[in-house]
Amino acid sequence: MGNNIKNALIAAIMAGVIIAPIFGLQIIRVGMQTDLKPEWNMILWGMGIVFVFQAMVRPLFGKVFKSSGKKRSLPVLNDAMRRGLIFLLIAIALIWPFFTGRAQVDIATLVLIYVMLGLGLNIVVGFAGLLDLGFVGFYAVGAYTYALLYHWAGWGFWEALPFAGGMAALFGFVLGFPVLRLRGDYLAIVTLGFGEIIRLLLINLYSLTGGPDGISGIPKPTVFGFPMARRAPEGVTTFHELVGWEYSTQDVIVYLYLMALCLALITLFVSNRVIRMPIGRAWEALREDEIACRSLGLNPTRIKLSAFTMGAMFAGFGGAFFAARQGLVNPESFTFIESALILAIVVLGGMGSQVGVILAAIVLTVVPEIAREFAEYRMLIFGLVMVLMMIWRPQGLLPVKRPQVELKA
Repeated sequence: MGNNIKNALIAAIMAGVIIAPIFGLQIIRVGMQTDLKPEWNMILWGMGIVFVFQAMVRPLFGKVFKSSGKKRSLPVLNDAMRRGLIFLLIAIALIWPFFTGRAQVDIATLVLIYVMLGLGLNIVVGFAGLLDLGFVGFYAVGAYTYALLYHWAGWGFWEALPFAGGMAALFGFVLGFPVLRLRGDYLAIVTLGFGEIIRLLLINLYSLTGGPDGISGIPKPTVFGFPMARRAPEGVTTFHELVGWEYSTQDVIVYLYLMALCLALITLFVSNRVIRMPIGRAWEALREDEIACRSLGLNPTRIKLSAFTMGAMFAGFGGAFFAARQGLVNPESFTFIESALILAIVVLGGMGSQVGVILAAIVLTVVPEIAREFAEYRMLIFGLVMVLMMIWRPQGLLPVKRPQVELKA
């Protein structure tokens, strides 16, 4: 009991130190004078809650779980369960836009973008075991490739899409060389720097990228060359005029959703097939033990470069679609928070688990939209959820079942 009280006091003091500069100081400005007024109630309430939790609630939870005798956990997916869940999710996704409203379809489109990004990062982090904190840089490269090709050369979405993926893959290949000898924290720091370098270049190359203002007026994707718009340039037929429909913005939203679904399914199919090929097995060998991987005659250099290149390619496709959906791009859309969110999707779902990544993308995108009244506490709740996941479910929501052989003692 005494040990619990001691730990609770230490935790309460540390909580007070953290809470004081964030929530415990109120800025009061009178004329030209600025004063700081301490909010003691907020600080004391926070310390009290932490003390009670550490002294009473946490030991109680420990006794309950200890007396249960067996650990309760979410199921680990085998191949049959994984295929069944994927087909169920695809079926729901196909009928979703025809039974919901415009806002729900728009949120689902955003979910599919994060699914695409999460599956791309899952190749680098989940399959190859390379911690990448600058994945948003490849996302930005894909978005700006389409924006620049339209702005300077007048290219459409379908013409620019392969170039967006190819350019992002090229950046991934180039990034692979400086990190060939790095692993763990050092690799994460280098990739974090890469993401920030891309963002700062986009801000400072004003004559090319528009600087902080970005590039606007990016057109939506066409349907076999016919624009999905109310009006088209002279001599060009719009899609709704071609089929004899009355123009509706709902049709554009549904079209973008279905196109995002196709891109996400292509990403899922390719990554699912590649992981079963020799290069996918090589990624897993690299993740488990690089020295053992080298001893098997595999080349870690090629394995790392292939993982970075393929993951970046899918991020480039997602970035091009993001630019088309938004109609504008600027550097503020590609901050470190985006990289952290994509990495959280991979970790929360279960590294290497494709179904887990899809479910985590749905959770981390939809829940903030539902709880808009708690928008100012979004990052606080987000951090708390990740901490709890790392304590009680470090393997993720739906971890993949890995082949293994156990020898009896």
